[in-house]
Amino acid sequence: MTLVAFDFDGTLSDSEMTVLLGKQVGVADEMADITARAMNDELSYAESLRDRAALLDGLSLAGAEDAFSEVTLRPGAAEILDELSAKGTHVAILTGGFERGVQAALDREGVSVDTIVANRLLDDGEELTGEVEGPLIEGTKDDALEALAEEQGVDMVNTVAVGDGANDLPMLEVAGLAVGFDPKPAVAPACDTIVTHMDELDDVLGRKNAI
Repeated sequence: MTLVAFDFDGTLSDSEMTVLLGKQVGVADEMADITARAMNDELSYAESLRDRAALLDGLSLAGAEDAFSEVTLRPGAAEILDELSAKGTHVAILTGGFERGVQAALDREGVSVDTIVANRLLDDGEELTGEVEGPLIEGTKDDALEALAEEQGVDMVNTVAVGDGANDLPMLEVAGLAVGFDPKPAVAPACDTIVTHMDELDDVLGRKNAI
């Protein structure tokens, strides 16, 4: 069996969840700036995520759902997920983003994956509190990938990681095949191969699964 782990924001999706959420409260520019600094490895991911979550304090749950409803997959991504699943590949999404946004995008396309490891925004029943929790705040994607591979009985040589930003570096460095999806400059050196379009990614993953 092969295990393929995808990043979400910037990889499977070109939507930035925190920016969409930030638009609901007028802080999208601040969100985008913090996101860019984190993706370029200028500040820690945990710090950036907490800073972005804090800007959402007071956002209504309805507003949050409106933002999540705008999260979309890149053209061609749903087909890749379907093809991998049909081949018996264990497909995972490992993201520092939020599970509700990931699930909303998958549901819209009528596709599913085997595992989602993501974070959650906390609320008081009516509004977001500005706090965030989850396994990929302090935890890193290499640990998540290795734990999932062990759980599924997959040797690390048979794992593929696909990502673009600095928080993807840990999983790219431990995966059997590291695929950069239009990666940031700090990330590109860790990639075995680089793609810039879903068609190219489909070709790479097809070759891997044919081995």
